[in-house]
Amino acid sequence: MGEETKPVVNSIVHVQVAIPAGGEDEARKFYGGLLGLKEIPKPPELAKRDGCWFELPEGTCGQLHLGAEQDFRPAKKSYVAFVVSDLTELAETAQSQGYEVARGTADGIEQVYIYDPFGNRLEFCADD
Repeated sequence: MGEETKPVVNSIVHVQVAIPAGGEDEARKFYGGLLGLKEIPKPPELAKRDGCWFELPEGTCGQLHLGAEQDFRPAKKSYVAFVVSDLTELAETAQSQGYEVARGTADGIEQVYIYDPFGNRLEFCADD
């Protein structure tokens, strides 16, 4: 094979998911309420724009940014994948709160897809 190339990327600072303009309250219910993520303030210059930010647990990529788009279209194919401690409980809670939940397996690993209030697909995997 040839010489190994050193990666240019060291880590991920944040991930951004699009939401429709004005969707912050629904986003807070889902990302803050259901997923238990802590909302963090945006820098003053960026706080002038719609959207909201959440802190992800230590040791992950850092932050989840929800950016508002005027011409919003949900991400049905691309997604962010999260590891959770109780996959079954999350799926049942999400379903009981009216969120769309789909289950599957890949390479023997159970996966749950939960769609946020705007139709964005998010993947959840068990913390084994």
